[in-house]
Amino acid sequence: MQDIDIEAILQTYWGYKQFRPLQAEIIQAVLAGKDTLALLPTGGGKSVCFQVPAMAFEGLCIVVSPLIALMKDQVEQLLRRGIFANAVFSGMDFRQIDKVLDECVSGKAKFLYVSPERLQTELFKERAKRMNISLLAIDEAHCISQWGYDFRPPYLEIATFRETIPDVPIIALTATATTQVQKNIQESLAFRTGSQVFQKSFARPNLSYTVLHSENKGLHLLQALKRLNGSAVVYVRSRNKTQQIAQYLQNNLISADYYHAGLSAGTRSAKQDAWIQNKTRVIVSTNAFGMGIDKPDVRLVVHWELPESLEAYYQEAGRAGRDEQKAYAVALYTERDLFEMKRRIEQAYPTAEVMRNVYQALANYLQVPIGAGEFAQYDFDLTTFQQKFNLRGLGTYYALKRLADEGLIDFNEAYQQPSKIQFKLTYKNLYEFQLKNKGAEPIITTLTRLYGSEAQTQSVRISENDLAKHLKITIDSVRKQLARLHELDIITYQVQKDKPQIIYLTPRYDSASLPIDLERLEKRKQRDLERLASVEAFSQQKQRCRTQLLQEYFGEISYTPCEVCDICVRRQRSQVAPDITEQLLGILAENTLSLPELQAYFPQTAQETLAEAMQSMLDVGLLRYSDVGKVERVQ
Repeated sequence: MQDIDIEAILQTYWGYKQFRPLQAEIIQAVLAGKDTLALLPTGGGKSVCFQVPAMAFEGLCIVVSPLIALMKDQVEQLLRRGIFANAVFSGMDFRQIDKVLDECVSGKAKFLYVSPERLQTELFKERAKRMNISLLAIDEAHCISQWGYDFRPPYLEIATFRETIPDVPIIALTATATTQVQKNIQESLAFRTGSQVFQKSFARPNLSYTVLHSENKGLHLLQALKRLNGSAVVYVRSRNKTQQIAQYLQNNLISADYYHAGLSAGTRSAKQDAWIQNKTRVIVSTNAFGMGIDKPDVRLVVHWELPESLEAYYQEAGRAGRDEQKAYAVALYTERDLFEMKRRIEQAYPTAEVMRNVYQALANYLQVPIGAGEFAQYDFDLTTFQQKFNLRGLGTYYALKRLADEGLIDFNEAYQQPSKIQFKLTYKNLYEFQLKNKGAEPIITTLTRLYGSEAQTQSVRISENDLAKHLKITIDSVRKQLARLHELDIITYQVQKDKPQIIYLTPRYDSASLPIDLERLEKRKQRDLERLASVEAFSQQKQRCRTQLLQEYFGEISYTPCEVCDICVRRQRSQVAPDITEQLLGILAENTLSLPELQAYFPQTAQETLAEAMQSMLDVGLLRYSDVGKVERVQ
């Protein structure tokens, strides 16, 4: 392996002439057969770290990933680069899974993306014995740690699968992991002696962090957007609030739109594309937005409320400034926000009785008998479910989430499965049908040209939008024609699913014997409360550099302040204009003044210094704007 030219592989398939920092070192460790943990920030090029060595090895790379959307995105990217890749995920029928696994056994596929649950199925384990597996890659590896912020119990089963391929190196990748989580990842994946850990600094020199205690978040949001140019993301906690804040921005003449998981796939895609193409400046979203989206020129990320962990905050804030140009992350909060966050954590861990009741009601709702249902997928409407069984809203929602944490179900609040078609006639019979049905000829010809022989042997993903463009007709017309061909038994047409989904990950249990690890759930609850305490301490810090605080949280010690966060800037400005700071506090001790009224206290020559001092004091919460836009001192 020492003679492998990894730069040549990178340029041939990815078009880059050189690696980003740490990528080459990580790849060389993998090529040397060492178990490797790679911690790279969001947008730091983690996938290249396992894809390049996989191309250098002979054989198949199995990639374990928790999200179907990310699997599909990476598979499509590899296919575009001329690398054969595929994925197995919930919703595929046996014939489709069988074909994909056969392609891996035969050596046709170079990459296979799977969920951790899939590794333990008998079908997968039997086929894996016949595969030439050269590398096992674990994406979002923090999910394996019960101390990680997004723990997924099925990840714990990866070590069992690894026992069947003991000589195959493993690479685990994540953007965020504390020292405790890093240790837990290595233990849970049974890292061998001589393993290596690579960690890129958590410092982002171009990213300025600001945290504001604000009773007028709308005003602070407008100020941030008016001060800065370029694209922005505003993260909020609820779907309703995405619309409210987007409308508020539009009313203030700022180009904005909203995004959340409850929107249809087409709507989400259109909104996302408009933002990526800079047709929309600001996207207001729940945390459903951003995963897998690579837009390097985001200048501002605003958190309307603080996230419940510093891991989530670092990930989401880190979507700003991936082009390494100056960018800003602003978090807004009130004391009430912190109280509500703690209350939500308390609510998020229902009793075992509630979880069993919800599990039983779910089985009744979906008509799943005991012992059946493994990997079965069902459309699911939470509101209808609650009404039918007289269940409480928030308690039911969290019970479903905890059942998912226990590896019993997968609860996708908005699962998108593209439409698929498969021809049921041979080419000869299809041609004869076209001759007799001239009206169907254009769409059949287009399907044949776009999807060809592949659609003769298996279901293939299609885009009604692409078909409409080729045929110069509406998407609705395309769907009607495909549905008609399905009725005539010419094709099998599986219409895109865009509803919430429940997927059983195990055969259905009798609810009385439901395996719930109550001790682990209690530990997770306490861990979440500890995380929230870290967020609270970070938000209320007035003295220490915020970048250093984040580095310290992730186990990286730095003695160099970033010089760009709100606290560093405040320190710099206070050294420049201490007299003006004291004057401002004195003037506003008993008064609430408009900006022109305040400026009148100072000579024209001091206006620039005044503006800097005011901004620093606003940033750190010494001053604030009242509801009527006047400046007041925070007591």
